[in-house]
Amino acid sequence: YKDIHIEEEDSVALAVKAVQAERGKVNVAVVLLRHLSNFTDFNVLERDPRVHLFYTNNVDELAKADIILLPGSKNTIDDLYELRQNGVAQAILQAHRGGATVMGICGGYQIMGQQILDPNHVEGELEALPGLGLLPTITCMSGEKVTCQVKFCMCHEPSEMLEGYEIHMGVTTPLEGETMQPLNYMENGNPEGCKVDDTCMGTYIHGILDNPSFIDYLLKPYAHKLTEEASAFDYHQFKEQQYDKLADHVRKHVNLPLVYQILTKDYD
Repeated sequence: YKDIHIEEEDSVALAVKAVQAERGKVNVAVVLLRHLSNFTDFNVLERDPRVHLFYTNNVDELAKADIILLPGSKNTIDDLYELRQNGVAQAILQAHRGGATVMGICGGYQIMGQQILDPNHVEGELEALPGLGLLPTITCMSGEKVTCQVKFCMCHEPSEMLEGYEIHMGVTTPLEGETMQPLNYMENGNPEGCKVDDTCMGTYIHGILDNPSFIDYLLKPYAHKLTEEASAFDYHQFKEQQYDKLADHVRKHVNLPLVYQILTKDYD
């Protein structure tokens, strides 16, 4: 079958995803990191009819993007070092100066700050590396890993509670003498993430882009590019439809009564 779309377990599927910008939609570029993680963060955007999402580390393609997303990373410092070496860091900064939105998630959020410190060599030999300088933050790596489901609200929309999860190492704080404007507030009222304006922001929350209202907020500056036919996409409904199709496919080709009989057979 080729018409059933279930979330992949790993990044093998990246090899068949789009790598170039297109006309007529909001172009969203995910920076292709060597140690990219949690690429399912972008599944909803990829299905949104208003969006053309592509993965690239090509500086010419990044220049065509309306929105640049810096994803999570299994080794943030190593990926940041490579972005500086291959010219992608400079391309991101240039695109932002030209009007593109830049948003970082988890490791991407850390990369957007002023500096990343790793005094205990959690990720490697480098103890410090300058970030992209887009956010007034500094991150210190630690061996303790945060893993939790979270509920939060966007600062500009405090009445709507959204959902996501955190899985990261490192603590991000304001640069000395600077203040951080949060992007979100957690369910307990604590500030989360950092926002300079509607085109420059970072968060530790994976799954933030599964929330339609956050996608609407991200795309709002580019509403003029959308056609009247373009509309929001209900990804949760889409996923349910795909699992229903998969279930029907299995029922058609598997002798389920026999499977149930085997499962319930008494072998004693």
